[in-house]
Amino acid sequence: MADVESKAPDTEVESRAKDAAPVRSADDDLPPPLTVRGRSKSRARIVPVLITLGTVLVAGMFGWAMWNTYMGTPWTRDGTVRVYVTTIAPEVAGRIVEIPVVDNQFVHKGDVLLRIDPTNYQIAVTLADAEVQRTKAAADNAEREAKRREELTSIAVTEEERQTFESNAVVARAQYQQAQANLRQAQVNLDRTQIHSPVNGWVTNLLAEVGDYATIGQNRISVIDADSFWVDAYFEETHLQAIREGDPANVKLMGYPQIVTGHVASIAHGITTPNAKPDETGLASVNPIFTWVRLAQRVPVRIRIDHVPDGLHLAAGMTATVEVGPKSAGQQIDAGNSANQTSPNPAAH
Repeated sequence: MADVESKAPDTEVESRAKDAAPVRSADDDLPPPLTVRGRSKSRARIVPVLITLGTVLVAGMFGWAMWNTYMGTPWTRDGTVRVYVTTIAPEVAGRIVEIPVVDNQFVHKGDVLLRIDPTNYQIAVTLADAEVQRTKAAADNAEREAKRREELTSIAVTEEERQTFESNAVVARAQYQQAQANLRQAQVNLDRTQIHSPVNGWVTNLLAEVGDYATIGQNRISVIDADSFWVDAYFEETHLQAIREGDPANVKLMGYPQIVTGHVASIAHGITTPNAKPDETGLASVNPIFTWVRLAQRVPVRIRIDHVPDGLHLAAGMTATVEVGPKSAGQQIDAGNSANQTSPNPAAH
């Protein structure tokens, strides 16, 4: 009986514990619902990933576009403005007495650049003119004497005398012609004491001064030809297949925001190479190269300038970036028509 009574309370306690325990349903196995804070954390993790993917996509598209632009429209930063410079040396010697121009002054074709003392050359012209008059008189007299001897009979003058007077007349005439040539040369030398500009352009690097002695053949003054500016663009040989004569070109100078427009005038057909130059024994000297490294050579492409914006100071030696674009359909038709009309010889280029 005691054992039965002692187990009864335990059974009652267990039944009460079971009644107090919560009842589990099928929904209790599901994960708890996300709260607002949990959703914010998930979005915060996704946003950086989306930004990264978008950035990579935009960068890839931009890189692809740049690659197509670079390969479709060749360009180079290795461009240089070039110009012809006319170097002027006196053709007569003398002391410089006048320089009516200053450095960097614009001059027109025919303007006087400097004057050499003309005194000696004026005297030479006077002497030559006097010699012309003397020889002319002698020639006229010799011709008259020869004509008189020609009219006389063989009794009055011998054949030998007649031939002698004719020869004297010929010599006198030749001396007269020589004197005339000397006069013209003296006049030319006098004219050369004034040096004129052969082109339109700017006087550059003027170092001559009044009082300097000008020597024949020694450069005393230089003029930049204003009508001869062009740009040499050095393109890699891998880009030459996309460049044709007549293609439009844009030139961007380093110091100016304006664009200088032009077109491809010609492409060089040769550059120097260090290989195959003979040494003192006459053998070809070939430089060793790394077979896995191949550097593209740069070939000069001449760009003829069509338009220079106002306010842009164009100077030889300036650095330029050059971009060459394909011709439009109209330009291609015009170029084809002009090519058919002129029919140039490729060997002539």
